[in-house]
Amino acid sequence: MEIRLPSQVNTALGLLNKAGFEAFVVGGCVRDSLLGITPFDWDITTSATPDETEWVFENYRLIETGLKHGTVTVLIDKMPLEITTYRVDGAYSDNRHPDSVSFTRNLKDDLSRRDFTVNALAYNPENGLVDCFGGKEDLNNKIIRCVGNADERFNEDALRILRAIRFSSALGFEIENKTSQSIFKNKELLNNIAKERIRVELVKLLNGKDVKRVLLDYRDIIAVFIPELIPTFDFPQNTPYHCFDVYTHIAYTVEAAPKEFKVAMLLHDIEKPQCRTTDENGVDHFKGHPQKSAETAYKILKDLRFDNATIDKTVKFIAVHDEHLPKTLNEALKLLKRIGEDGYTYLITAKYADNQGKADKHSGEDLLENMQRMLDEIRERKLCYSIKQLDITGNDLINAGIPAGKQLGQTLDMLVDAVIDGKCENKKSELLKYIR
Repeated sequence: MEIRLPSQVNTALGLLNKAGFEAFVVGGCVRDSLLGITPFDWDITTSATPDETEWVFENYRLIETGLKHGTVTVLIDKMPLEITTYRVDGAYSDNRHPDSVSFTRNLKDDLSRRDFTVNALAYNPENGLVDCFGGKEDLNNKIIRCVGNADERFNEDALRILRAIRFSSALGFEIENKTSQSIFKNKELLNNIAKERIRVELVKLLNGKDVKRVLLDYRDIIAVFIPELIPTFDFPQNTPYHCFDVYTHIAYTVEAAPKEFKVAMLLHDIEKPQCRTTDENGVDHFKGHPQKSAETAYKILKDLRFDNATIDKTVKFIAVHDEHLPKTLNEALKLLKRIGEDGYTYLITAKYADNQGKADKHSGEDLLENMQRMLDEIRERKLCYSIKQLDITGNDLINAGIPAGKQLGQTLDMLVDAVIDGKCENKKSELLKYIR
C-alpha cells in the first residue's frame, strides 16, 4: 500500500537516503495514514546518528531540542520534522523516561521499543510498509496490543497505560486481553506520572468516539488519578428519572456532551453519593450536589493542572447544571439575572447531555427548546435582566439621594426586579420616579 507523503517529508527521506542512510516515517503518522486519517505531524526514524543528521541537513534550520534521545527537529518549507536515530532504550527508573539511550543501525531494534503494535509501523516509498510485530493485522482487527511484554512496556513508561485506553476510545479499538490485564495490574504506576501528562491524555480520551465504553470498562484506571469518582461506582439512584447508577449515568452524559464540556460532565455528579437523602417513599434526593460537585471539581482540575479559564468555565457549568427550567419569559429573565447568560446556555447544554443518562432521554426537551427561544427573544428585544443593562447608573442614584454602599447595590438590584416584573419601564426617568 502506498502512503502519500508531504513533499517536505519526501525531501527529508530523499536527502537521508542520498547520503547513504536508511530513513522511514514511523509511528502515529503511518497508523493514521493506513486508517485514512490525515496525520497531524510526521515523525522520521533513521539509521543516521544525530551528528550525521545535522550534517545531512546543514543547509536547513535545525532545532536541537531532543539530542539527548537522538532527536533533531528540521524545518523544511516551514514544516517541522522530528528526525530520530534508531535507538535502544536503557532502564526506566522513573517509569516514564529512559535513563539512557544507545543508538543502533537496525530498524527492528528501534520498532521493538515502541508502545503498541499499531504504532510500531514504518514506511518509505522504496521499501513500503515495515511491520515487524503484526501492527497492520491489529489495525485491521481494531486491536490495541503492546509490542512484546505488556508488563515491561508499562513499567518502562506508565503513561502508556493511559495512552492505551485513550487510543481505545479515540479509535474505537478493543484492547487485547493480555494488554488489558496488564493495564489493571500496573495501574498504580500512574501515580509516578506528571499530572500535566495525565491531563492531556484524559482530555483526548474523553473526546474519543468510544468514550462511554472505555469509561465503564476502565473506570478503575480513571480512579487512580480521580479517586473522588470511586463512591459513584455502582451507587444507585432511586428516582423516577434515573435508570443507571451514578457513574454509569456519568459515562452516558460524557458521551453526549459537546467537546468543551466533557470534563464537566465527568465531574458534574461526583458528590451525589455524599448528598443523598431518601424520603418516606424510598425516593432518593440529592439536594445541593451541584455546588458540592463544583467545589470538588475545582480541586480535581487544579490538581490535574488545568488552566484557570477551563477551571472557571467547568466549575460554573457544574454549579448550574441542575437548575429548574424556566417556563415563562419572566422566569427566564429571573434565571438570567441569577446565573448570567453563560450559566443559562450552560444549563441548556447540560440538560441535553444529562438526558442521555436518564430513563427518558427526551425528558423536558420542549422546555429546553422553549428556553432557547426565550433567550433569542430576550436578546432580540434587548430585555433587561442585569444591573449593567439598566438605563441608570450608581451615580444617578447617588445624585437622587441614595447613599453609596450597600443600600445603593440593593436599590439597583431592586430596580432590575421591578423592570423584569413589569412594574417599571427601563428608562432613566421612570426608574428615578419608581425609587421616589
